[in-house]
Amino acid sequence: MTVDVTVSTERDVHASTAPAVSCRDVSYEFGDVRAVDHVSFDVAPGEVFGLLGPNGAGKTTTIRMITTLLAPPSGRIEVFGLDTRYQAFGVRRMIGYVPQQLSIDGQLTGEENVTLFARLFDVPRRDRRRRVREALAVVGLADDAGRMAARYSGGMIRRLELAQALVNRPRMLVLDEPTIGLDPMGRDGIWDRVLELRSEFGMTVLLTTHYMEEADEFCDRVGVMHQGSLRTIGTPADLKRTIGPDATLEDVFRRYAGEGLEGERGRLRDVRTARRDARRLG
Repeated sequence: MTVDVTVSTERDVHASTAPAVSCRDVSYEFGDVRAVDHVSFDVAPGEVFGLLGPNGAGKTTTIRMITTLLAPPSGRIEVFGLDTRYQAFGVRRMIGYVPQQLSIDGQLTGEENVTLFARLFDVPRRDRRRRVREALAVVGLADDAGRMAARYSGGMIRRLELAQALVNRPRMLVLDEPTIGLDPMGRDGIWDRVLELRSEFGMTVLLTTHYMEEADEFCDRVGVMHQGSLRTIGTPADLKRTIGPDATLEDVFRRYAGEGLEGERGRLRDVRTARRDARRLG
């Protein structure tokens, strides 16, 4: 079965040649806490780019600004040439987003969950059923589409969330801790699907993860955030070379984000959230 998940909207010349993501001097504050502090980076079209950092580093806030869930009060973010503050609807049509918190309804079937997202993304009614079936086929859930999602395994739930994110045929897939709480086989299954999409359709992938070996193996480049700032950015190989000949990406992580972890703001709340999601996926 041939499945088309590429976006089909018209784009201007600038958008076709622009970075997938361009962040310029972006900051965000929650009250008197600066969660993101003058962050700048680009993501190239077709790249797998990982944002790494401890809980509370500003990764998810940055992701939420890129996906238009938060408007950057200062600085500028563009997605394929569109400003996330002023052209939010156009940006949303080009991205698929899998949040850290679970987004499926266990009382609906797999097909019903994806159909709900198709409606939210304003997929035309005449195309909706076909698009839903295509998205489920891409993630290997076509045969389980009629089952209640509450009966899915953890890996199937994450694949269902991928289907939800793919139903609008995005140019970029945004994954916030996509394999949290999964066993090694479940994690491998998710990455198999993501890399297939990247290889076949040239899809850009932007993700956050706490699994250093995952980032090392699958990301073209990574950026390490700590206390709201982007501390370093580069390919995993280049960053490891700056530490030493036998360094791992975990060594890089500790070098740039190791200080002050015990006092990291929001740490306890984020750990509780991660544990709750892990129990639901288990």
